[in-house]
Amino acid sequence: MQKQEFTITVYTENHIGLLNRIAIIFSRRKINIESLNTSPSEVEGIHRFTIVIDELEEVVRKLVRQIEKQVEVLKAYYNTNDEIIWQELALYKVSTDEIAEKVKVERLLREYGARAVVIRKDYTIFETSGHREEINRLINVLEPYGLIEFVRSARVAIIKASSGFHEKIKEFEATDPSDDLIENEYLGKQQEVFSM
Repeated sequence: MQKQEFTITVYTENHIGLLNRIAIIFSRRKINIESLNTSPSEVEGIHRFTIVIDELEEVVRKLVRQIEKQVEVLKAYYNTNDEIIWQELALYKVSTDEIAEKVKVERLLREYGARAVVIRKDYTIFETSGHREEINRLINVLEPYGLIEFVRSARVAIIKASSGFHEKIKEFEATDPSDDLIENEYLGKQQEVFSM
């Protein structure tokens, strides 16, 4: 067995200090978090953590169980890259003079699925989204033309399976209490149970 990239998805209530407690679960085990994103989920009042780590599946399974023990955590899953659709967003700041002079910008934008979001006299900012490898290829292309600054977001991911956590929440909400009345065998026998 060897390490591979896993994406852990955690659905939580939105409580102060939870991010710190989850981060401690990783740091105690000396596991490096490659990427961490938190955002509201599709269910009001519930937040979603997307955490990327490079680890053995056995270790990831134990981590997820540990995370689920946190009171505010509703559910935690882990997935391989084959089981999710994922993207990262990147911004690249380059010298406008350099890029305009030496590169056919339109072709570059089309080829890498990028777009110009800011064009100033001193710099231009391009934006693209995709997998890390795609984002890194554009860094290599832009570096010779004076790449001033680069930033990449954390991963956002959706599980490929058609039903998600939202469906589970709906199931919980739709479940009505049972009409059947089940009585405790000691109910109504107060004198017998509590007599000294």
